[in-house]
Amino acid sequence: MIDLTTLIAYIAVVLGFVFIPGPATLLTIARATSSGTKVGIATGAGIAAGDVFHTVMAMVGISAIIATSATLFSLIKYIGAAYLVYLGIRAIIKKIPADPAAGGLAISAGKAFRQAVLTEVLNPKTALFFLAFLPQFVRPENGSVMLQLTTLGIIFVMLGLFSTVVFAVSAGRLGAFLRRNPTVLRWQGKVVGGIYCALGVRLALQQR
Repeated sequence: MIDLTTLIAYIAVVLGFVFIPGPATLLTIARATSSGTKVGIATGAGIAAGDVFHTVMAMVGISAIIATSATLFSLIKYIGAAYLVYLGIRAIIKKIPADPAAGGLAISAGKAFRQAVLTEVLNPKTALFFLAFLPQFVRPENGSVMLQLTTLGIIFVMLGLFSTVVFAVSAGRLGAFLRRNPTVLRWQGKVVGGIYCALGVRLALQQR
C-alpha cells in the first residue's frame, strides 16, 4: 500500500494542479459562465469521467511495464519526462485568450457532460500526462502496483472533480475577475508550465 509520506506529497501536488487554472478549469469556467452553474458542474463531471478512462489505461500499461521490463520503463519514463517539459515550455510561451468564456453558447447539462467526456478521452496529451505523472508516486516495494495506481487514480479524479465543482459554483465572480485582470491569465500559463517542467525533470531523475 502507499506509504503516508508519499500519499501526502501526492495529494499536495494534485491539489496544486487542479486548483491552478488550466485547460479543464477554463473549459468549466466557460461553460458555467455561459450556461450556468449546473452546466459547469456537468462539464467537470465529464472531465472526471474522461480521467477515469485515462487512469485505467495508465494502470494497465504502467503495471505491465513496471512488472516486466526495466528497459521499457526507462524508455517510457524519459519519453514522459521530455513530453512534460515540452508541455511546460508550450504553456509558458502560449498566449492565453483574454476571455475564457468568449464564444460560449448555452447548452444543456447532458450535452456539456458528453462533450467534456469526449474532449478528455480523445485528448492524447491527457493520456501521456497520466502515463508520465502517476509512476512518480508508485513504489513497487510497497506492494501491488495495480492497487497503488488505482488509489492514485481515484484520488486524482476526485480532487479534480472537487476543484471543477468549486470553480463552476464561483464561475460568475471568477470569470469576471479574470476578464478584468489579463495579467493573471498571462502568468497562469507560466505557473502551470513551470510545474510541468519541474515534474519532467523529477521524472527523468527518478530511479525504477
